[in-house]
Amino acid sequence: MLKSLGQTDGQQPQLQLLWEDKDVKFDTPHLHTRLRTGEKVLDYIYHIEDSKGNPGDTGRLMVTNLRVIWHSLVHKKYNLSIGFARFGNTNTRIVHMHSKGRMPSQALYILAISNETRFEFLFTDVSGETARREQPIFASVFDVYQLYQRTYLYRDLKLRGAIVLSGQLIILPDEQVYSQVQGVWNLSSDQGNLGSFVVSNIRLVWFADANETFNISLPYLQIESLRVRESKYGPALVIQTAETGGGYVLGFRIDPAERLNELFKELCSLHTVYIEQPNFGIHYDAQDARQRLADAAEEAAQATQFKIENFEELDERQEREINTKLNSYLAEGCVSNNNTDQSDREPVYCKELGFAMERIREGYKLQDLWNVMPTKMETFEE
Repeated sequence: MLKSLGQTDGQQPQLQLLWEDKDVKFDTPHLHTRLRTGEKVLDYIYHIEDSKGNPGDTGRLMVTNLRVIWHSLVHKKYNLSIGFARFGNTNTRIVHMHSKGRMPSQALYILAISNETRFEFLFTDVSGETARREQPIFASVFDVYQLYQRTYLYRDLKLRGAIVLSGQLIILPDEQVYSQVQGVWNLSSDQGNLGSFVVSNIRLVWFADANETFNISLPYLQIESLRVRESKYGPALVIQTAETGGGYVLGFRIDPAERLNELFKELCSLHTVYIEQPNFGIHYDAQDARQRLADAAEEAAQATQFKIENFEELDERQEREINTKLNSYLAEGCVSNNNTDQSDREPVYCKELGFAMERIREGYKLQDLWNVMPTKMETFEE
């Protein structure tokens, strides 16, 4: 049983639970103006209607590094928050708006699943601009969602992940390793497991020395509290994870006690700094992404254009003349095989080729038979 040691319970900031990427919320006051610490708006998409929930209300779509937010510009109390972790399916489609004479318009479809409840959203472009139908106006939603899926180690606790290779932690972008501690006992089992700590600016990692796949990656964002307590094994570092991180109680023993206290102070300091300014690992420039799409579309259009100056019309008569000489020679040889003495077919040494060959009949040159295709074709001009 763990007994608290009051002198080593440092003052720690109040943990703000990360719910923005894991919930679907409706009509939350000040939703689009009060983002959580570390959350950044990466793109704005204007003239968007929530066609299923608030038809007729023109609003704005905000893409952050954690979620998609829609809020009405007509009624301030109407808004939506869809966390990327709740995305089940998403795509774009063409819809026909009844309010504008069934004019075709681009729309974003999102299927979200939260607490075993399915939500369907349809965000429609109501700008009426013809040019926007052909433009990927919702591309940032898909781009950021893909980045979100690749950066879960910044946000979520991970057990038994592929995070260590040959005894070395696989470093994330923007991650800096501050210290490595060996001889750390994981007290999750009665006999304990000996391993190592890796302390970085983003997370705390422990992995077993005997089996690297037995590991834990714990972002500071999912740490609710850090303490040093007395256990049956002696003083131990006790980490309480947040409810969104599974609500685990993890115990680690490090000898000697002075070394344990140093690590405890270091973790408390890093935890405090990270909570004040978390890094979710997503970097996205919407303007740069649009420019890349425009350049790719222009390059594709140029590749499909037919350019007359890239082609030359060749004189096929020249090719036919060369092929005719070879064909005539072969034809004459077939006819004369039965009427020619065997001595006429005796091999002779050819200086040009460097080996023996059948004597060429009169009226033909070696080049006529060797150059089956013309070596240089002249452009045919009328």
